[in-house]
Amino acid sequence: MLRLISRALSFFRRKAEPEMEREQHLRLLDGDTRLKTVQGVVTRLCSDYGMIDELIYFSSDAVMGNVLLKVGQKVTAIVEEDETACGLKAVKVDALCDNFHGDGPSDSHTRTTFGCITSLTDSAYNINHTSYFSLDVVCKGFEPYPGDRIEVEFSIHPETQSRRALSVKPLRHQHVYEVCITSIHGRSGVVDNNIFFTLDSLKLPDGYVPRRYDIVNAVIVESVQACYMWRAIAITPVHRL
Repeated sequence: MLRLISRALSFFRRKAEPEMEREQHLRLLDGDTRLKTVQGVVTRLCSDYGMIDELIYFSSDAVMGNVLLKVGQKVTAIVEEDETACGLKAVKVDALCDNFHGDGPSDSHTRTTFGCITSLTDSAYNINHTSYFSLDVVCKGFEPYPGDRIEVEFSIHPETQSRRALSVKPLRHQHVYEVCITSIHGRSGVVDNNIFFTLDSLKLPDGYVPRRYDIVNAVIVESVQACYMWRAIAITPVHRL
């Protein structure tokens, strides 16, 4: 009899452990500098996963409170970079009410969101056809271009709920080394057959003009450009002896 009771208790402990580990994991999230809290909109839902702003993947297990989300639902999410999929993954998703006004002290009115630059003027850039930001909040070394995916930190006025962009930077960027310029057409070109660039927003060393078959190092950002998902923002030729 004692053995049966012991086995039963062991069974229930095993079932509880994964849930306890998940709760412990979530309590540690805010202390992890690799994770970011963002606000967005559910844009896709399937049986066991969904997408936020078409950029952030989440599984049904990450939704808190057993809430049934729907497309168009506003959410906050704790997001990490998914190294295996080379994308972004939400490890915790909370539904927001339409009358959301924050749930903490004054700094809780600062939010982060992701977006795509849809157009530009001489003094402002349009994000997702819905909001604007000026050049003075863009991080150093980054000249935005239509199609670029960006991360925006903004403040929310507690009374009017109006937004003001505080900083703008590329959603993702990386360096590539010793790659070949594979084509040039007018003021645009392609590096390594998959990285778009335009001379209208490309940093180059003084006196250097990119040519086909040049071997270069480049700084690239994530950007939606027809057949390409990356855009070069700086190119430096590699001088070989």
